[in-house]
Amino acid sequence: MSDFIIFSIDVFASLFIFALGIGLLVIVCFYISDVTQSKQAIRRNYPVIGRFRYFFERQGEFFRQYFFAMDREELPFNRADRSWVYRAAKNVDRTTAFGSTQSLEATGTVMFMNCAFPTLDEDALDPSEVTLGPYCQTPYTTNSLFNISGMSFGALSKPAVRALSRGAKLAGCWMNTGEGGLSPYHLEGGADIVFQIGTAKYGVRDEHGKLSTEKLKAIAEHEQVKMFEIKMSQGAKPGKGGMLPGRKVTAEIAKIRGIPEGHDSISPNGHPEIKCPADLLDMIETVRSTTGKPTGFKAVIGEYTWLETLFSEINNRGIESAPDFITIDSADGGTGAAPQPLMDSVGLPLRESLPLVVDLLKKHGLRERVKVIASGKLIVPSKVAWALALGADFIVSARGHMFSLGCIQALQCNKDTCPTGITTHNERLQRGLDVTDKAQRVANYNKFIHYGAGLIAHSCGVSSARELARQHVRVVQENGLSEPLDKMYEHYNK
Repeated sequence: MSDFIIFSIDVFASLFIFALGIGLLVIVCFYISDVTQSKQAIRRNYPVIGRFRYFFERQGEFFRQYFFAMDREELPFNRADRSWVYRAAKNVDRTTAFGSTQSLEATGTVMFMNCAFPTLDEDALDPSEVTLGPYCQTPYTTNSLFNISGMSFGALSKPAVRALSRGAKLAGCWMNTGEGGLSPYHLEGGADIVFQIGTAKYGVRDEHGKLSTEKLKAIAEHEQVKMFEIKMSQGAKPGKGGMLPGRKVTAEIAKIRGIPEGHDSISPNGHPEIKCPADLLDMIETVRSTTGKPTGFKAVIGEYTWLETLFSEINNRGIESAPDFITIDSADGGTGAAPQPLMDSVGLPLRESLPLVVDLLKKHGLRERVKVIASGKLIVPSKVAWALALGADFIVSARGHMFSLGCIQALQCNKDTCPTGITTHNERLQRGLDVTDKAQRVANYNKFIHYGAGLIAHSCGVSSARELARQHVRVVQENGLSEPLDKMYEHYNK
């Protein structure tokens, strides 16, 4: 009997050691597989351990309704919207089953009015071309509805900028540099570029921090640079300049921006030379005449009587003096680092600021002259279509394209610890971001935004998304009944 017990123990010990060996071998195999693959940044940066994220995420599909936030509850972006972006970027099934998880009775819910006779596939059209800067030496014409908003090299990592640049070229959309200047990585992919001039004039500043016309000319000589955008303010931090922590100001970034290495890069909260609407028009003319390319401005709309003054001044000077475009950022905007009071409580949301600006342009007879670009949490087709219906000519998104790169909303953009390598200069973490794969995901995402917005437009009976208008949309009110969008904003015309 004792021999049997000893034999059993030996067998058990052998099996245990064998199982342990197999387990260690599996872990080694997982480790090698994770660090060599390029599809999932989390697994590459955190081999083996990173796999638990996908396990728990999968389990969350079943337990979320009891223990976690529902699909439409998370902020700043809910799980349903993020999931759509991920699936679009990966070019996998984007359909859902059983019913909408969005409340169709909640106040503010947007409802598109389908037509009894929808546009047939053979009658559908691609978005029409729009020309910006008709009075410029080099106007810019594009049919891209959806484009990449301003994200600076510095706020974003090198591989992230490279992937966005290549993806924008594949998608046929433009890419905004953000206020951090023009890097080789913006140009690398061959995409159209919008150069942003921030309050610190990074990339086009002289030794005193003022706008240098010589450097402006040098930037404009790049054929890829199609337009210039003067940034007045930003959605997440109106009244506060850009903030890049010193730990992210590398030697390369310092050289591109024209600032000291390793020091916090904090822009002024406004352009010192712009004190009134007339000054803004003067700067627009300086940039446009120097570069020969379309020039506009980006602003968060809050107090808006200055727009009346601006538009009146344009009509006094002549139609050619108008900005070629206005980018409307909003309280819905985001950024890598901002004071929470500004992010939470300052500026108008896009649902109010966008129709306000569009209607003021109409009032002053400038709507056809000045193109309108909308920005602020517009990351899925329905929201892009909504902004087009309100009057936007173009949509730009930063965070939507970050999600297409693999951003998981870890909320660590300001800490240089982004686990997906998108907003960090830690080379170990950047390894997880494979440029070739992510560029294709950016292009896929852009493609399906256009497709989805067109799908809504065809349901409403128009041939392309650019033809959507306010009469195609109703919004649910507090009484649970919807009201036409054009009626909601009719007071802006008075």
